[in-house]
Order: sequence, then C-alpha cells, then structure tokens
Amino acid sequence: MDTITSTEGVDLLAKAERVVIKLGSALIVDEDGLADAARIQAISRDVIFLLGEGKQVVIVSSGAVALGREALNLGSKKLKLEEKQAAAAAGQLRLMRTWEDAFLVHNIPVAQALLTIDDTEIRRRWLNARATLDTLLEAGAVPIVNENDTIATDGIRFGDNDRLAARVAQMISADVLILLSDIDGLYTADPRKDPKAKHIPFVRELTPDIMAMGGEPNAETGMGSGGMATKLEAARIAMTAGCATVIALGRPESDEFDLPLSAINNGALATWFIPSFTRETARIQWLMGALQTSGTVYVDEGAARAVKNGKSLLPAGILSVEGHFDRGDGIDVVGPGNVLISRGFSAYSSSDSMKLIGCNSSQIESIVGYKGRPALIHTDDMLVLES
Repeated sequence: MDTITSTEGVDLLAKAERVVIKLGSALIVDEDGLADAARIQAISRDVIFLLGEGKQVVIVSSGAVALGREALNLGSKKLKLEEKQAAAAAGQLRLMRTWEDAFLVHNIPVAQALLTIDDTEIRRRWLNARATLDTLLEAGAVPIVNENDTIATDGIRFGDNDRLAARVAQMISADVLILLSDIDGLYTADPRKDPKAKHIPFVRELTPDIMAMGGEPNAETGMGSGGMATKLEAARIAMTAGCATVIALGRPESDEFDLPLSAINNGALATWFIPSFTRETARIQWLMGALQTSGTVYVDEGAARAVKNGKSLLPAGILSVEGHFDRGDGIDVVGPGNVLISRGFSAYSSSDSMKLIGCNSSQIESIVGYKGRPALIHTDDMLVLES
C-alpha cells in the first residue's frame, strides 16, 4: 500500500472530463424520512463548480424507497417486495422534485434515468442507455440515475447503488467515480470499533487482503443497502474500465453543510483507487473480450482510411452488407482487397444497414423511420485491427 498526497488526488479530479457521483440514502433523507433539501442544495452547488470547470457530471442518487416509506406511511418495518416497489414509485417523485429544485436556481436542467442490471448487461439496452446519457450530458443537463426499483426484482437488481454507479461510470467512460459515504475512506479495520485501525489513502491493486477489509455489506441505518464491501466492489468495476474511484465523506465533519466535493478538491482525507491502465486501454481490452461478430460490412477506400485514422464508420462508405445481425451485435468491417480492418458494435440491424448503404447520415431518419446514430459503428464501439 502506497501513500498518495492530496495534490495527486486533486490532480485526478482536476483532469477529469466526466465524473459520476454516488450518494446513499443517509445523505438524501433526514431523520423524519423527508428529503434533506439543504444537503441536496449544498451538493448541487458543488456540482455547479465542477460544471463551471467544463466537466460533465452524472449523479447516482439513492433515497426513493426511504422517501416512499414516509409518503405511504409504511413506517420502519422490513418491506415486502411489492411494498418496496410501491415505496420506490412514490418516493422517486419526491426525490426528483428535490434535485430539480436544487438545480433550477442555477438554470441547470436535470433528467431522470432509471436503470436495471439488464440495462448494463444486455448490449442493445446498454447502447440505448449510454446514448441517452451522452445526449443529456452534451445538452448540459445533469442526469440523476437510480435503480428502477419499481420493476426490478431481487433476482435482477444491483442491490446497491455503489455498483450501479460503477456500471454507469463504465458505461459513459467516466474519469472519476466519487462514492460519498459516512466514512472518509478505507481503513484496515472498522475505525468505529477498532481504535488502532489505520486509514489507507491510496490503493492501486485490489488484492484479496484489501477486499477483506471491506467486511460484509450492512444496512445499519435501515436506509442503505451497501457497505464498504460494496464500495470496494464498485471500485473494482470502475478500475477495470480505467476509471479512478474515491471514497470520501458526504458530510465533512468541519461543517454539517460543508461541500464534500470541494473538500475532496482541497485534499480532504479520502481513499483513492487508481487503475493501472488508461480508459483507452481498458476499452480495447473490453472490446477484444466482448466482440463476437454476427455479420460483415464491406467499405470503400475512403471509409477504410477514416476508420484506420480513428473515425466512426458512416453509412456513406458502405458498399455491401452480409449476415444477419441486430442493433448492438458485433460485426466485421472489411476494406478493399478483402482486408479485415476493424470490428465493432453496430448501431443498426442488418436489414436497416442494407437500406443505409451509401447514404448520407442526414438521410438516416427518413430511410429507417427513426432518429438513430449518425454512424453505423461509433469509434467508441470499434476496435481497429489494420492500420
């Protein structure tokens, strides 16, 4: 275990272009079961600062079920699945209203995005979710993500928003994942029980010894479903995507309404998890492991040259299409001389791809009947094999 200086941590956040911030229920809901508007407003001011630096921010916010308990007078009892889903439906409205009010004073739009685990594992749904989040970010909005508890059952749930946040960070190619917690990072033991526990400021490799320090997931407050174990698992997911993760206090002790992101930026005590490779390296490794092709598109010399130079594959350069594939399936890209130049995930089915042969991207909607992506394969979904 190495030591990281506050400057190194600040640099990681300062250089980040995309940031995902996760907040648990304890930071969202007050003792009366209501949305903690003052805390959410404080965090929104923090986010506004990041936006002012040119960063794009996604917030993964828990709290719907906890807020729904109060709305539906369900008390503190253990909820049955249908009660939890009903509470999520009622509480999500209150949650989003509070976030919207907090950002409205800054003239920043927010948008709700409810995801299930299938949305991060089924390729076509993954593409849809990523495209939606990308579009919202490019429009200057702050997406507020939560698990879709109203429809998710125990068998298809993330179970905690730490892992959901990590999957979102992976999905949008974030640079930093911030997990705001009730503790300022990872310790060798629970510092609330062991006064000899030592804070670990920096982790580069999640060894079995490090993972064991997380203990078992807990829900002591009755509101959250995660613990240090789930945060370490989230850090592992993010690190495999080349995304740094930091665990920090959501309520800095110096002031109940101090700004947690500003505290991190000022070198506050936290634990940083640093990936050993870049986002680009992680993307290539993921593509190599995930790509199983179902079809082939043949392209002209101009399109082949563009792809080799790192550009997306546009319909205008396609000469023919072979095989049967759906949107999100892997396909081969073959250039002049029957040379395999790249592989990637298609934004269109084989039937639609055939209709788009040689067309201009501006014609796509009129040809296929819906507004799709301007490229058949986006450069982020492509692995170049021949350069």
